Amino acid sequence: QVQLVESGGGLVQAGGSLRLSCAASGRTFSNYAMGWFRQAPGKDRELVAAINWSGAGTYYADSLKGRFTISRDNTKNTLYLQMNSLKPEDTAVYYCTAGTSYRDYVGLGKCDYWGQGTQVTVSS
Repeated sequence: QVQLVESGGGLVQAGGSLRLSCAASGRTFSNYAMGWFRQAPGKDRELVAAINWSGAGTYYADSLKGRFTISRDNTKNTLYLQMNSLKPEDTAVYYCTAGTSYRDYVGLGKCDYWGQGTQVTVSS
């Protein structure tokens, strides 16, 4: 089992920035691909970004390229999502996730473990 705990969400004005963090425990962090999903009210859950075990491979939803950056620190068992130029439509609950296959993240949007989520609200 992998336990994931997100932090860093909150309320920010449009154009502002937030950095989400996710602390992982339970299994060897570097064995897992990691990712962030989000779900806005009334909308389907979507994959925001994913990163492979080493950090050398990253994936972003097309609509977010250039504004969001995913990274990881395997020495701290921590995943990050830097979000810049935030828009009201970025308002959602953001979930930290872990999976055994980076290919499944990118190809299928599939992962194995989920955090509880952290709310991000962007005001106009």
